[in-house]
Amino acid sequence: MPLKVLVVDDSNFFQQRLREMLDEHPELTVVGVASNGREAVEKAKSLRPDVITMDYEMPVMDGVTAVRQIMADRPTPILMFSSLTYEGARTTLDALDAGAVDFLPKNFSEISNSSASLKAKLHSRLLAIARPRTVAKTEAPRSGVGLRSPVGRDSGSSPVKPVSLKGKVRVLVIGASTGGPVALMDVLIKLPKNFPIPIVLVQHMPENFTKPFAERLDRQCNLSIKEAEDGDSLRPGTALLAPGGKQLLLDKRGGVKVMPGDDRVNYKPSVDITFGSAANIYNNQAMGVVLTGMGSDGCDGARLIKQAGGAIWSQDQESCVIYGMPMAVARAKLTDRVLPLGEIGSALAKEL
Repeated sequence: MPLKVLVVDDSNFFQQRLREMLDEHPELTVVGVASNGREAVEKAKSLRPDVITMDYEMPVMDGVTAVRQIMADRPTPILMFSSLTYEGARTTLDALDAGAVDFLPKNFSEISNSSASLKAKLHSRLLAIARPRTVAKTEAPRSGVGLRSPVGRDSGSSPVKPVSLKGKVRVLVIGASTGGPVALMDVLIKLPKNFPIPIVLVQHMPENFTKPFAERLDRQCNLSIKEAEDGDSLRPGTALLAPGGKQLLLDKRGGVKVMPGDDRVNYKPSVDITFGSAANIYNNQAMGVVLTGMGSDGCDGARLIKQAGGAIWSQDQESCVIYGMPMAVARAKLTDRVLPLGEIGSALAKEL
């Protein structure tokens, strides 16, 4: 049976366009629309959709409040539509904190023209977040498959005896995608202010989103966290977040280079690129951690870190929102430790 979708938007035009785009896919069917947050909460109860698309700015009740109530009443996977402005990014981060799983930029021209690119993204994201036990196709041609937290351990990973990393790591790079904002917060909030290893964060996010995300992390964590700028130095107790729409590389002087995003690379920023540069500069003193996310970004970079003698950890299947990126490194037998999300931060603090 097709997955049931509830569309929430105060614009009749957007409601209609989204319905048309979603009904084109044989595995998706729109079972209802809502024009404000309160109506969304009511229809989520009565229609019992498998997944919800949610606008953020609406009359009567806003999207963030609606997400919070839906997650309290009947938890349902929710995809937010977000403005690409700074304020829109902050609101989207609030929605992710409230329980939304993922977001897409609300681009008027793409929706108006029923863009093929938007349709592909919309279909793949909804299928991925709505089906807990079903393989979902990803948007990246070279990526693997994604799963949303199915029960059971990954059969592709083999138990590896943990090796002490104390004094052996000079840089820690953490990569994430779908579900990453909440996962990164969970990891970083458990690290002490005097954490001795510089950290680089790579989260798949559009331009204008990474700066407010870094500011939010900085406010809530013990570490000093900022959006990376070209020439920033890597320092203990500090985490640099790769800017959206660009690529971040490590350099030989102990700093970072921020480069324009290349359209030939699917992800901007890309975990593979930052992992690869860490392997090139720090060799066996580089460490990578792969968190929840769709696709396989990070797998090629993890292979380079392992070939250089460095360490790779990954998030386990049960705690991932989308078990794609961590699954790729586990099945390639590149991960030294597979840990539940709730244990990664404390394990890093203990080991490093």
